[in-house]
Amino acid sequence: MSSRQTAPDFTRPALAPGILGAIALVAFLAVVDSDWFTLARYVVAILALIMVVFAVQAKQWWWVPLLAAIAVLWNPVLPIDLPLVGWQIAHVAGAIVFVASGLLIKVHRVD
Repeated sequence: MSSRQTAPDFTRPALAPGILGAIALVAFLAVVDSDWFTLARYVVAILALIMVVFAVQAKQWWWVPLLAAIAVLWNPVLPIDLPLVGWQIAHVAGAIVFVASGLLIKVHRVD
């Protein structure tokens, strides 16, 4: 018996930025009230926009509004100010969206 493994018919290109975004959101939860939060805004907004591109490529449009909302909320150019509890909730919710979209955005493999 020969057991041949076949490659899956899809790839998950958003998985790496999704995991990085979730890690960044959890890590930067500690620096919400400091100057380092500006760096957090850049990192999270850029990773969210990268994932928007992957969601559009995969034609999974339902992820675009959620990821775009993350990019707007963490936008460093026109910052939105939330109370500390608001940011804490947003960080946890954003991490969940990052991981879920990273796992579920699939692009069909073209040979």
